[in-house]
Amino acid sequence: MTDVLAGKVAVVTGANSGIGLAIAKQFAAEGARVFLTGRRQEPLDAAVAEIGPAATGVRADVSVQTDLDHLYSVVREQAGRIDVLIANAGSAVPQRLGEITEEAVDATFGTNVKGTIFTVQKALPLLSDGASIVVIGSTNSLRAGPGLEIYGASKAAVRNLVRSWALSAQERKFRVNVLSPGPTETPGLAGAAGPEYRRLASVVPLGRIANPDEIAAVATFLASDASSFVNGAEWFVDGGQAQV
Repeated sequence: MTDVLAGKVAVVTGANSGIGLAIAKQFAAEGARVFLTGRRQEPLDAAVAEIGPAATGVRADVSVQTDLDHLYSVVREQAGRIDVLIANAGSAVPQRLGEITEEAVDATFGTNVKGTIFTVQKALPLLSDGASIVVIGSTNSLRAGPGLEIYGASKAAVRNLVRSWALSAQERKFRVNVLSPGPTETPGLAGAAGPEYRRLASVVPLGRIANPDEIAAVATFLASDASSFVNGAEWFVDGGQAQV
């Protein structure tokens, strides 16, 4: 490791498993102090124990305003600033048109859209000059996925939000980008796509699904000073799925 994040304070939401956990682990390995969130205390505690002393866990559901307030109060008290914010927390409830429920729409948009909006907005007073914000998107924002139309619509909203927020970069002294993974081997994908999720490799030009560490490597670049002139962009880490 090269310690490219040495001295930085990072917040990673939805980091008790999958892509979020992989990002938090790489950040800590690269020298960052990491605050990570999850909705369930036991997996969150396990993630903190796995990462080690550089990690602090705060139980939070990003769709709940008071949980976000608590998260940022802990960060303020213990670190005083945020250099890197990864808005990763997300959810998907697979339902096809004709089966879609109000509860599924509320849950998906509540976490993926409202949660992302307030994760970023409530962090503003703590962001250091030149802070990097990375919002986790999805190739489903561009490509249809059977039963994932509500999820894809929520991630398309996120893409648009980031492009609008990027216009505030000079005023707010941050930069903001979208990192959009393709199929990645995570508990979330297994739950959303069911037991046949590995067949998703057939739609990826590289012929396989991603390892979460591959997504985390790009997140580390976007968090680092090496990407200091990258703003308002969408980075596809998808084996070519969204491109061809």
